[in-house]
Amino acid sequence: MTVKTRMAVVAAGLMFGLAAWGQAQPNIILIFADDLGYGDLGCYGAPVKTPAIDRLAEQGLRSTDCLVAANVCGPSRAALMTGRYPMRCGHPISRHPLPKYEKYGIAPDEVTMAELLKSAGYHTKMVGKWHLGFHVEGSHPLDAGFDEYLGLYSNYATQKDRVDERTIYRNREVVEKDVAFEKVTDLYTDEIVDFIKQDHEQPFFIYFAHHIAHGPLLPSKTFKGKSGVKGRAGTYIDFVQELDHSVGRVVAAVDEAGIAENTLVVFLSDNGPARDGTAKPLSGGKYVTMEGGHRVPGIFRWLETIPAGQVSDAMISSLDLLPLFSAVAGAALPDDRTIDGKNILPLLTGKTQQSPHTYFYYYNGLNLQAVRNERWKLHFPRTPADQPYWAKKDSGQRIYTTLKKPMLFDLDADAGEKHNVIAQHPEVVEALTKQAERIRAEIGGLTVAGSDQRAHGLVNPQEKE
Repeated sequence: MTVKTRMAVVAAGLMFGLAAWGQAQPNIILIFADDLGYGDLGCYGAPVKTPAIDRLAEQGLRSTDCLVAANVCGPSRAALMTGRYPMRCGHPISRHPLPKYEKYGIAPDEVTMAELLKSAGYHTKMVGKWHLGFHVEGSHPLDAGFDEYLGLYSNYATQKDRVDERTIYRNREVVEKDVAFEKVTDLYTDEIVDFIKQDHEQPFFIYFAHHIAHGPLLPSKTFKGKSGVKGRAGTYIDFVQELDHSVGRVVAAVDEAGIAENTLVVFLSDNGPARDGTAKPLSGGKYVTMEGGHRVPGIFRWLETIPAGQVSDAMISSLDLLPLFSAVAGAALPDDRTIDGKNILPLLTGKTQQSPHTYFYYYNGLNLQAVRNERWKLHFPRTPADQPYWAKKDSGQRIYTTLKKPMLFDLDADAGEKHNVIAQHPEVVEALTKQAERIRAEIGGLTVAGSDQRAHGLVNPQEKE
């Protein structure tokens, strides 16, 4: 954010946000899991319970229709940070540790939620996985509005020659090389719990980006074998239980500090499950545009402000967090760009049960593959040639990477996308097709440059190399 833009946001925020909200600025804690499936938590139907996260859901609102803007790590995180679809903010492809991506990161002049909150007087702290161009000039967390950073900046790499991806950084400095992955979750959680316990003269924003449940599956010694389930399936459950324990420690620190009534806690995942988790009862998972790739757990707790025990089926999105945080912090949204997210505070507080969205768009890389409203979802034909590198062929939960004819699903009756009803509803197909054409013209597609699309700068973007 430029100095000029930041000053404008601060001035507008002081005039608009706090006066309209009428409350002190809350602390905000965003806990972001990695590759955690819709069906991996007890409160979403998993047979193995996750007591801390389940309790968090009981104390606030649990969404059953929370969508992320991409089905892989990098684009999902770019959309989360900016409130803009990955095609609009210039980050539609997930980074890979290859020379092709050396200059590919989140654009420095994108306005992030950390910048907005910092402009409103927040101390901003990130712990965990960034994955948006840590070594790219202008794309580091400290360049994107965070006052502090600690973490492994990307996925943990087990290959011997990729030591930098096993290195803990504090801000821009190396803390520890070749760290054992089994110690990372405790290291992160200790950092956040210690921070919460401190005396704070200003409200704080914590972005806690876990590596769980992304591979490698290496739970700590305390949790290894804890589930009692044998094999790889048991190791995955152990890993998720370690995530649950971490969440419990963070929430307990908030409660013990006496700030629960002035702290908004949000929990969600970056995309659907990869090899090991489950999105049941949804179909598909990470890498594809079936609901299992984009619909994730979404939980919101703010005692005395968000009524407890709510379960909402209104369509919301990770895109909505930036407008939500801006609203409660008193930071006006920038008026020089389109923000795709909506302020969902009225929904969270029970003032409405209606989604603020009319449509949602499912891109896979640069390929617009589906569009939906609250009830209907239309999938478009696709081939391996027009898929991004992570979805070239069916494998495991990667389904419908090839589709010869369009499909229409009634998500109210068929969230699992099992029954194609396209023949019965031509008027729905026509309406959703028009919306797809409109959004392609606006933010782009495989062969279309959108009128409001930020250039990504990659050659052959759908290919890994």
